[in-house]
Amino acid sequence: MKLIGTPHTVSTARVDYFLAEKGLELETELVDLRAGVHKTPEYRARVPNGRTPALELDDGMIICETMAICRYIEAIHPEPNLFGLRPEQQGLIEMWNRMMEFELMMPMAMCFRHTHPGMKMAEDQVPEWGEKQRVIAEKRLKRLDKTLADQAFVAGDALTVADITAYCALRFFQLSGFAPSEDQPHLQRWYDAMASRPAAKAAYGEKTR
Repeated sequence: MKLIGTPHTVSTARVDYFLAEKGLELETELVDLRAGVHKTPEYRARVPNGRTPALELDDGMIICETMAICRYIEAIHPEPNLFGLRPEQQGLIEMWNRMMEFELMMPMAMCFRHTHPGMKMAEDQVPEWGEKQRVIAEKRLKRLDKTLADQAFVAGDALTVADITAYCALRFFQLSGFAPSEDQPHLQRWYDAMASRPAAKAAYGEKTR
């Protein structure tokens, strides 16, 4: 297998963190988004969604989308389990991961894309929209802090894919000022714990690609 990706971006980092928790290291192919490689006809013919990351299997099949890649990896390397074993665990973890994607990561991404100066060339920015998304994300962080007061991780007492989604989003979108605030000690404790794991070091560049 080969991971086609762009290191340190939210999506590729989520897969890298996931792989590291599994103890796996794949051959990688780097895609330079700034150079527009992902927009070329050759790349789009190869990768259906025209984005990164993508997973190329040994037979040439391409799997796109972060969670689809992680689910495939989980299926062939089930330990340690990150999506849940029992049906109720799987449902709960799926619930939390979806909430972290749609209620936290996406508002942060919209804030970043519509307010960050570095995104002016890539986005028809609507700053007012971006600031509204900031408010939504910050409210979700407050709720997450309350959740983490009673449990070690996002979906309970064990690390899951929901933690990886939330951590990678919060780490990347520091670019737009997102971070645990002084009155969010539980969120800060969780964030520090996620950042101290070997998988965080693997996902953010401390390995040879």
